Amino acid sequence: MPFGNTHNQLKMNYSADQEYPDLSTHNNHMAKVLTPEMYANLRDKETPSGFTLDDVIQTGVDNPGHPFIMTVGCVAGDEETYEVFKELLDPVIEDRHGGYKPTDKHKTDLNSDNLQGGDDLDPNYVLSSRVRTGRSIRGFCLPPHCSRGERRSIENLSIESLDVLDGDLKGKYYALKNMTEDEQQQLIDDHFLFDKPVSPLLLASGMARDWPDGRGIWHNDNKTFLVWVNEEDHLRVISMQKGGNMREVFTRFCTGLTKIESLFKERGHEFMWNEHLGYVLTCPSNLGTGLRAGVHVKLPNLSKHELFGEVLKRLRLQKRGTGGVDTAAVGGVFDISNADRLGFSEVELVQMVVDGVNVLVEMEKRLEAGESIDDLMPEQK
Repeated sequence: MPFGNTHNQLKMNYSADQEYPDLSTHNNHMAKVLTPEMYANLRDKETPSGFTLDDVIQTGVDNPGHPFIMTVGCVAGDEETYEVFKELLDPVIEDRHGGYKPTDKHKTDLNSDNLQGGDDLDPNYVLSSRVRTGRSIRGFCLPPHCSRGERRSIENLSIESLDVLDGDLKGKYYALKNMTEDEQQQLIDDHFLFDKPVSPLLLASGMARDWPDGRGIWHNDNKTFLVWVNEEDHLRVISMQKGGNMREVFTRFCTGLTKIESLFKERGHEFMWNEHLGYVLTCPSNLGTGLRAGVHVKLPNLSKHELFGEVLKRLRLQKRGTGGVDTAAVGGVFDISNADRLGFSEVELVQMVVDGVNVLVEMEKRLEAGESIDDLMPEQK
């Protein structure tokens, strides 16, 4: 069930040159890698579910660049996409994930006891902490390519599984299409609600089809653990709370995620995973752990310093506005998170954020006092 641009046989009436996209103004990983020769070699291939090269690259063709980050420019439509189109995707993955090679193996570590510290981020600067990841359910197409029936099956399977969670993780599912205005407003106030995508990156890849059918949000009664169903990935699992106790957030994340995986397995469905790519997700940028550990942190002085970008790079961190990937910072508050997903374990990535944010806060305090930060410049991690 392609979302639009498949029609592979029809396109074979035209030469590869006639079909090759104009990437002359583009700045994304796909455009860096794709060549006319590669396009000619791959354009007649498709995955068992019918996902084609043009489906893979459409979002990168439609979106030449991004003001804040280097985008990937391609998506997967199913688990097999990464194998069928590896000639394109392997170099994209290597480019995006710091030299991660096709022969490399990914490591997973969801034991929060292995995290050092993390319960002491300064709450005067760190406003909130969260850890999120995605999971894909094997045997279903991914959101850019799935049919309505598949999407609804994923929703039903998710409701069945999440309904079993108990204790601190006990909660309730809210289907987007059935929400009352009060429920919707409450979820907006809690910063839980995802709305119909407005990002052209998501729209161009076909993820907003049939909105809001089959989408919803589950969260626990304490509002510290939530699962988005059928947004950019089958599942987005998020642990979050106010303040700077990243250890608590990560512990809940690991416990909840492990329970969810076992509940899906009990129902005969495992998550997409392999030794090379780790957890398989829609966007190649999220392969491996799929993990983004982030804090909202006040850095009004450091963010104006000429070394801010270099400091983040050395700490392997990235910045966003607090409203997400397409937003700018407001009032000196940034969303700071790990830049890597693949090639490092979950514990290693959260450790980078904990250690890095401590450095950033220390620098901010120095600048507040009118002191130099030169001696605090970190080595490249």
